[in-house]
Amino acid sequence: MEWIDTAIVLQIRPHGETSAVAEFFTRGQGRHLGLVRGGRSRRLRPLLQAGNLLKAHWRARLADQLGFFVVELAEPFAALALDDRLALAGIGTLTALARLLPERDAHPELFELAVLLLHHLGEPQLWPQLLARWEMQLLAELGFGLDLDACAATGSADDLIYVSPKSARAVSAAAGEPYKHLLLPLPAFLKHPTAADASPAQIHDALTLTGFFLEQHVLAPRGLTFPEGRRHLLDALRKREEEVDCPKCRPGQPSG
Repeated sequence: MEWIDTAIVLQIRPHGETSAVAEFFTRGQGRHLGLVRGGRSRRLRPLLQAGNLLKAHWRARLADQLGFFVVELAEPFAALALDDRLALAGIGTLTALARLLPERDAHPELFELAVLLLHHLGEPQLWPQLLARWEMQLLAELGFGLDLDACAATGSADDLIYVSPKSARAVSAAAGEPYKHLLLPLPAFLKHPTAADASPAQIHDALTLTGFFLEQHVLAPRGLTFPEGRRHLLDALRKREEEVDCPKCRPGQPSG
């Protein structure tokens, strides 16, 4: 048994003195594990960093065996993000959540969106909203997708600005007004995949929305929590939002 595929490094665990068990997210084979001989060597260690994109060649005698990986570097995303704390937080969040996927179950759309996010890590205004879209797609592929097509109360498709935390369905402004303190904000860019002008506040609301349902349906039942880096990202977005609302608070601006 063997295959060759593009893979994102999710996690590496030491195995013996020199080898490593690699956990990859691949385009066609899904989340897949395998042994990398010499994976802890000086040559291979830089390749096997979480977030890197590789060409992975897997072999095993039988399909249900762990098997062996031979790898080549395609894109060194981990090294490119090394000096960017928030980009590293984005990689850490992406790779940690991808490990929630069932093993050996292909999710090509989710994989392509992950690669798109990694390619845009140098654009701090863009990649966090790609992360929010990726998390929403992850919810859908795990069976907990949000229904954002019409208002849960009226059936209308107009002016949808909330999501019910109970039903995971959209709610219109009019129907949600009496209960808005109980509802989750629905940023417009999550309903329009081509939108690319989301504000820090909207991205914060989007990650709060996806985070609520991921924690409720996926993480908490497994006794898991979000990676610490995701909290740092939300804090950074909140700070950016405050700077937009308060121009005098921006670095380099006079205080009075």
